[in-house]
Amino acid sequence: MEVEVYDGVESVLLPCQLPADVSSDFLAAVWDRDELKDPTVHVRLQTGDDFKDQNVRYTNRTSLRADALQTGDLSLTLRNPTVSDSGTYTCNTRVFRGNQSQIDIQLKVTEPPAVWPIVLSAVLVSVVLLAAGFGVFIYHRYKMMKSRKVYPVEMVEVKQGEESVQLSFQITEEKDVPLDVKVEWRHQNTMVHVYENDSNQSLLKDQNHRDRTEMNEDPLRIKDFSLKLKDPQLSDRGIYTCTVYDRNADILLQKVVTLSVRVPEVVEVVKGMQSVILPFTTEVLKLQDVTVEWKHEDKKVHVRQNGQNQSHDQEVNQEPLTNGNLQHTDDGTYTCTVYSEGEEILLQKVVSITVRVYPVEMVNATQGEKSILLPFKVTDHLPQDVKVEWRLINPEDRMVYVYERSKNESPSRDHVYRGRAEMAEDPLTTKDLSLTLKDLRLTDSGVYTCTVYNKDGHMLLQKVVTLSVRDYPLEMVEVTQGEASVLLPFKITEDLLQDIKVEWKHQNIIVHVYQNSQNQSLLMDEDYKGRTEMNEEPLKNKDLSLTLKGLQLSDHGGYTCTVYNKDGSILLQKVVTLSVRGYQTEMVEVMEGEGSVLIPFKITGYLPHDIKAEWRLTHPEEKMVHVYESGNNLSDEDDQEQVYSSRTEMNEDPVTTKDLSLILKDLHLTDSGVYTCTVYNKYGYKLLQKSVTLSVRDRKSDIKVEDGGHI
Repeated sequence: MEVEVYDGVESVLLPCQLPADVSSDFLAAVWDRDELKDPTVHVRLQTGDDFKDQNVRYTNRTSLRADALQTGDLSLTLRNPTVSDSGTYTCNTRVFRGNQSQIDIQLKVTEPPAVWPIVLSAVLVSVVLLAAGFGVFIYHRYKMMKSRKVYPVEMVEVKQGEESVQLSFQITEEKDVPLDVKVEWRHQNTMVHVYENDSNQSLLKDQNHRDRTEMNEDPLRIKDFSLKLKDPQLSDRGIYTCTVYDRNADILLQKVVTLSVRVPEVVEVVKGMQSVILPFTTEVLKLQDVTVEWKHEDKKVHVRQNGQNQSHDQEVNQEPLTNGNLQHTDDGTYTCTVYSEGEEILLQKVVSITVRVYPVEMVNATQGEKSILLPFKVTDHLPQDVKVEWRLINPEDRMVYVYERSKNESPSRDHVYRGRAEMAEDPLTTKDLSLTLKDLRLTDSGVYTCTVYNKDGHMLLQKVVTLSVRDYPLEMVEVTQGEASVLLPFKITEDLLQDIKVEWKHQNIIVHVYQNSQNQSLLMDEDYKGRTEMNEEPLKNKDLSLTLKGLQLSDHGGYTCTVYNKDGSILLQKVVTLSVRGYQTEMVEVMEGEGSVLIPFKITGYLPHDIKAEWRLTHPEEKMVHVYESGNNLSDEDDQEQVYSSRTEMNEDPVTTKDLSLILKDLHLTDSGVYTCTVYNKYGYKLLQKSVTLSVRDRKSDIKVEDGGHI
């Protein structure tokens, strides 16, 4: 959007309107201008304007509506704009759930039009052209320019809430204006009123589609093209241009009027205050002879007539404005109108109330902590008959705690929080509405609101607290393959009920379950049966650690221990990453022609009897060397390479002796290379692996030859 304005006007409005249905989520509005080194133009928070980062060139020159964050009207008023203020202004919004919107406005500030340069240039051109012999042409040109008149810029100021304002344009020409002219009034670049062929057409409507502009019925006869603008609003401020065209669409007359709409008086109050005064003092009237009516938006809130308060006319509050409990919905614009006995408006004033919201507060905790405090301390007195509600509102809606009439028990509290939430014994006296939440769980993370209601159910106070419950920190455990066992640690500090369920998983495979005070082997994966165990009394000892036996290479990875309550909600969770290191590569040297060599592989850990061990040459080429499976050496099987037939041998009972070494006989130079032994369980999972590099040296290369000798 582009906004144009003349240098020297009192102010200009940069529009920024967002839907009212999302305005309740606004946390802040930020206007900035990116081409500046210090780009911040204006910041509005829930607590009010924040000028600490504002560019100094905009000091005391910017303002927003008092109810901007509540209504979504974030338009910026820039006072005394100059040419240097031209540029791109961005309206940014920060909302509660983290997303944000952005609107760009291009502001163009130009020098106002002047009459004398036009006339002067015409005269100078006339002189030059006359000297050149074109006198007749210049005469007619000058005459046409002189017939177009631009009136000086006029400033008009009005208070918001007044019935109307007059944008004056009375012509002083002795010569009558032609009857076939067209008169246009524009606001910025928008047409608001047209007079043509003895007919007025208003293009600016109110919410009830009634005309908001009006011109005289016969402006040509009385030479008055003034525009009457009804019900002036903040958005009406800016530049108005009236242009009179002849039948050829040439401009005959033009005038610019700058309208300034003054904002109403603003009263700021903090939620929870007992009362606020909306000021309107006058010494002109005797209040006994008039009717005084206060309205909040379109609703009557108070009427005084014949010297008495007429409470029966009120639609909202049955108490005087200076003596009522402030509610969450009291924010907004209030209009006080004074009527005569004949119901004529004598006086009118607009006051805006801004009810500051308590800022959103962040609280961090780690699961398993004994308790955490969700803070909410107030400064104002609260009546004893209020009701205080703590709720979880995101990611789901649950009633957490209710305090009412000095009773800390309520049947409406959600069962998830029973016995886990509490408030101070006398929160109204201590002015401390904070909530203590005990035995923290991951599922406690979310957005909590504390809302205070009066006896009529009207909201007095509200605060939002965001709680983030973090997991137990990730822990790393490292072990070498072949070791007998490893401990995956998980020690807790909190007391757990006996009806909980503890589940250890390895990459979505259940490896151990503890429930109903015993281990549940039927729920475990077959490959882990007999290989896992927990403390006999894990809840009593507060030790949920898992011992994993018979380590395999496939055991590496992340293990997650999750503790559930009887309803299936997660109470605790921890991740342990297990790293299983392989055996180091071993070097073996031997001479060609030797009878045999031992390629070693001795283990220390447990191995099941139904394993399969494969020895392979893996470098410089791949060949099957020897296979042991289910208690048998399969050296003569078809999958063994012919070159190794009858040349390999393993221990008859390698599982019992824990010796998987390979004997290779009748050594050749071509036997050099890398040999790898891989052990699999019956399901084909890799349990162990070791590589041995064998170097078979040429016997001749080790014989020293004397000079001149031969072999």
